[in-house]
Amino acid sequence: MKKKIAILGSTGSVGKQTIDIIRKNKKKFKILLLTANKNHTLLSKQIKEFKVKNVIVSDRKSYLILKKKFQSINILNDLEKIDKIIPTKFDYTMSSISGFDGLKPTIKIIKKTKTIAIANKESIICGWSLIKRQLDKY
Repeated sequence: MKKKIAILGSTGSVGKQTIDIIRKNKKKFKILLLTANKNHTLLSKQIKEFKVKNVIVSDRKSYLILKKKFQSINILNDLEKIDKIIPTKFDYTMSSISGFDGLKPTIKIIKKTKTIAIANKESIICGWSLIKRQLDKY
């Protein structure tokens, strides 16, 4: 059975490295969720290559472009609505949204994942007590 994966920040450096690992192990992993800020060109390629059905893109313009391009998949503009598109838990989540912007999505996704990797020092340094509380709870 394939491991279900979420990648927060799939178009950034760590997100792309995570994608490369999954690309080499496609029989072991299934990407259920990708998130990005505005790089809709790269995100489009990732959606097509991995047949991803759930996407969250923060930038409104990029969201509208992707929404028009991929009408048959779930594309949201707000991570707060993740519960509506993902009814099950991920096996793994890579949280790689850079800077302080990564804290809120990291906290939000914890209840939806079995294992989380956080590649964002700002989230850990600034929000560790919040992250720890969610980890303990879920």
